Amino acid sequence: MIQYLPFEKPIAALDKHVAELAALPEGVAEARMLGDRAAKLLEDTYARLTPWQRTLVARHPQRPRFERLVAGLFEDFLPIAGDRVFGEDEAIVGGFARFEGRRVVVIGHVKGEDTAARIRHNFGMARPEGYRKAIRLMELADRFGLPVVTLVDTPGAFPGVDAEARGQAEAIARSTEACLALGVPLVAIIIGEGGSGGAVALAAANRVLMFEHAVYSVISPEGCASILWRSAAQAENAAEAMKVTAGDLLKLGVIHRIVYEPRGGAHRDPEETCKRLALALRNELDGLAAMTPAELRREREEFFLRLG
Repeated sequence: MIQYLPFEKPIAALDKHVAELAALPEGVAEARMLGDRAAKLLEDTYARLTPWQRTLVARHPQRPRFERLVAGLFEDFLPIAGDRVFGEDEAIVGGFARFEGRRVVVIGHVKGEDTAARIRHNFGMARPEGYRKAIRLMELADRFGLPVVTLVDTPGAFPGVDAEARGQAEAIARSTEACLALGVPLVAIIIGEGGSGGAVALAAANRVLMFEHAVYSVISPEGCASILWRSAAQAENAAEAMKVTAGDLLKLGVIHRIVYEPRGGAHRDPEETCKRLALALRNELDGLAAMTPAELRREREEFFLRLG
C-alpha cells in the first residue's frame, strides 16, 4: 500500500477511484481508462517536482534504503561490527559482499524500515564509532584490494553531547581522509538524504552517483531556514536556494552521475530501482578497474579540490 505525500493528493484520489471501479465487473473498462490518466498525472507531477518536494520524496518512509538495496544488489553480505575503540554504532553498517561475482566492501547509513529499527539505528545519524568503523572497513578493503561502495542516506552526523565528547568532528574528518587515501576504487551513491559532513565522510569518492529524487547539501533545508529566516517554516524557500537536487548538483559538478528512478519514485518500484542502480554501479566499477592506486588518489583529490 503506497503512502502518499502531501503533494500527491490528486493522484491518491484518482488511484482510489480506479480501485473502486476495478472492483466492479461493469467498471473494468472505465478503470483502465482512468488508470491511464492517473499514470499520466503521476508522471507529470514527478517531472516538475520542486526541490522541497524532492526532499519529501527522499525522506519517504517506503523509500528503498540500505537493507533493501544491499539485498537487491549484493550477495553473501557479511557485516563487520565495532570500531575496536569504543563500541558498535548501528547507524552505519558495512561489511564484505559480492557484486555480480566481484568482491567488494559495502558501507552505508541505515535509517531503519520501521519505528523500532529507526530508533535502533538512530535514524541514520552516526556517532564517532560509526565513522571509525567505516575507516576500519576502508582499511581492510585497501589491504585486500577490494573496491568500496558506499550508500549515503543521513540527515547528518548525530549532534549529541556524547558524540561530541568522543570526538565527532575528528572522526568525520578522519573518515573523509580515509576515503581520499584509498588505493582502491570508491563509488558513493546518495540514495536518500546526503546531509553535511556526516554524508561527505562516506562520499569523498572517485565517482559520486545520486538517485534522481535524492538530496545532497551542507545542511537540511529546515536547518538552513532556522539560521537564515529564524524559522523552519521557510524550509521550502531554503531548499530552492540551496540547490539540493540531483539535476542542480550535476550542473555544478558536485556529482558525476544521476541514477534515474522509476516513475513516481524509487518507493513505487524498488526492484526496478535496484536494476537501474546495478547497471550504473557496474559501469562505474568497470571504468575504474584499470586505474592504479596513485591515479585513483590523484583523481579524487583533483575532483574535490575543484569544488573548493
